[in-house]
Amino acid sequence: MHLPAIPRRVKIGDAAAFTGTTPRAIRHYHAIGLLAEPERGADNRRRYGYDDIIRLLWIRKMADAGIPLDDIRTAFAGTIDIEQSLARLEESLTAKAAAIEHQRTAVRHLRESGNPLGLLSPLVTGRLRHVPPGALRPADLDTLLVTERIFGPLGAAVQADRFIVLATRPDLRAEEDRLAEAEAALDDSVSPDDPRVDALAIQRCAHETALLAAIEDAGETHDDLFEQYDETADNDESKTTMSASEAIGKMPYDFSPARIRYEERAFELLHAQQNGDTPHRPTDQPSTASTDNAGDIS
Repeated sequence: MHLPAIPRRVKIGDAAAFTGTTPRAIRHYHAIGLLAEPERGADNRRRYGYDDIIRLLWIRKMADAGIPLDDIRTAFAGTIDIEQSLARLEESLTAKAAAIEHQRTAVRHLRESGNPLGLLSPLVTGRLRHVPPGALRPADLDTLLVTERIFGPLGAAVQADRFIVLATRPDLRAEEDRLAEAEAALDDSVSPDDPRVDALAIQRCAHETALLAAIEDAGETHDDLFEQYDETADNDESKTTMSASEAIGKMPYDFSPARIRYEERAFELLHAQQNGDTPHRPTDQPSTASTDNAGDIS
């Protein structure tokens, strides 16, 4: 039996083909000192011997395992304990595995829900799992998305109770829609001192109070949410949240001065009511006039 011709050295293309890499990669290994450049033949081309091929095979094995080329080089040079590199690599792979699992969970929830709700935190989607299909509006999901970004999954899950009530109480949803339309009318043509601003804030306060009462009547409790959050706090994305004051300066809303004044006034009224205080009423906005003029906007 005659064996095929066995070369003593091979060209870079043959070396690349045998080791499962590319000539370009091999040239890069030369450039970074990972593989010594071999002698050139009479045609001025590199020729690779047995030891070169063995080294290339080990380089590919280590690179395929995810070990950085710099660590491979220093490991061959004996200036680093390969165990240190492997420990760092294992930490990196663990983090990547967790990220992939998070993505798989998000995709699964998205497929199950059939709408963007599935992309929110499991705390939020779990809270809304019994809401009838189609009852949640895109604007509701937008609000939950922003709340989750600012206050984290727990804050958004607590806020979800509001949308549960709106989805099951047509009277409160109708009032919510009416107030939203009136708020949108607070454009740049309306003065912040317009009495209707204060009147609408009073109506918003009353509506929020009614929503809170409906949530309480429904017997919703947050104890289970806190327990679930404690179990997942180390793994969720709440670490990327920010303070409310920081968020105000980063989240754009196209609000007119009148709308900003309205938001401030509504917050003042709600805060005062929750704390049992008497809210301050602007002296140039009598309550009777405000109430009488509220219909001009709403």
